[in-house]
Amino acid sequence: MKKSLFLLVFTACMLSCNAPISDSAAKKSTTTQMNNFAIIIHGGAGTILKKNMSDEKEAAYKAKLEEAIKVGHTILKNGGTSQEAVVKTIQVMEESPLFNAGKGAVFTNAGTNELDASFMDGRTLNAGAVAGVTDVKSPIELAVKVMTDSDHVMLSGTGASAFAKEKGLEIVDPSYFYTARRFKSLERIKAREQAALEDNDKTAVFYDADIKNAKFGTVGCVALDKNGNIAAGTSTGGMTNKRWGRIGDAPIIGSGTYANNATCGVSSTGWGEYFIRSQVAYDISAQMEYQEKTLKQATQDVIQHKLTKLGGTGGVVALDKNGNMSFEFNTAGMYRASMNDKGALIVKIYKE
Repeated sequence: MKKSLFLLVFTACMLSCNAPISDSAAKKSTTTQMNNFAIIIHGGAGTILKKNMSDEKEAAYKAKLEEAIKVGHTILKNGGTSQEAVVKTIQVMEESPLFNAGKGAVFTNAGTNELDASFMDGRTLNAGAVAGVTDVKSPIELAVKVMTDSDHVMLSGTGASAFAKEKGLEIVDPSYFYTARRFKSLERIKAREQAALEDNDKTAVFYDADIKNAKFGTVGCVALDKNGNIAAGTSTGGMTNKRWGRIGDAPIIGSGTYANNATCGVSSTGWGEYFIRSQVAYDISAQMEYQEKTLKQATQDVIQHKLTKLGGTGGVVALDKNGNMSFEFNTAGMYRASMNDKGALIVKIYKE
């Protein structure tokens, strides 16, 4: 009897050992802490092709991405907060004419620069955002001030500028944001717009291929600090030739930016209207929370399936509570970089 019982138990053990791992078991295996702290950034996504990029320009982008992410990584390594790391990293890119944020912002139809930004704290789920700012040097800094020093989440236009002045943020003349490269892009698009009107092709006015396929240079950053807190931020000049006070996804919490310590942090870049309609950043977090998906599974589903099916283009950088990181985009390229707690640096531009 004892021998028969032993054989029965032994057989059951062997079958269970050879059985395939269940989905729930596989998900549990992804909960292992990958990095005690980490940081990931983007500098925009779009039709970024190697054949259209000079060696000098490629080197300049890679150098600036590396400079920016090392600033944030140093802060995290030294025990600083994810909030500080995100802000300081984004400010490096805001001050560079290479990206469509701050100094390198694109021009509106009226020939002005209107800046948007947002920030979210994954520990408290508090957030701040600004839209249509024209004279604040660092929109991401202002977004954080809205979060910490006001009862609101989003301020816009002259009100946002007035608030910035009250809080002592650096105010600049609007000409600070002028760059010849961005202004020439506006002139080219307006010329095509006029030609389309003369040909009575109204569709081309609002869906110009150059706008759709432009290198959306929005910048963003997500960081996880040693205390397990996630923060995410995004800053942009919007879309070239935008009019009527158009606001994209960058300042919209849940679309351009989202952070939650229980799941992940996300910063988006691409054609904002589609990211708003899809609530891209929040959807990634929601899939992780409610469907128990991994970060990679969630970012892939949202960008490669949901967004693509809708007709949207762009991508995200994301970082989960365990330090796993994800670059996900459906365009030809995305300026991006990451660093983990071991100091391993990744800087890429094209789809690989």
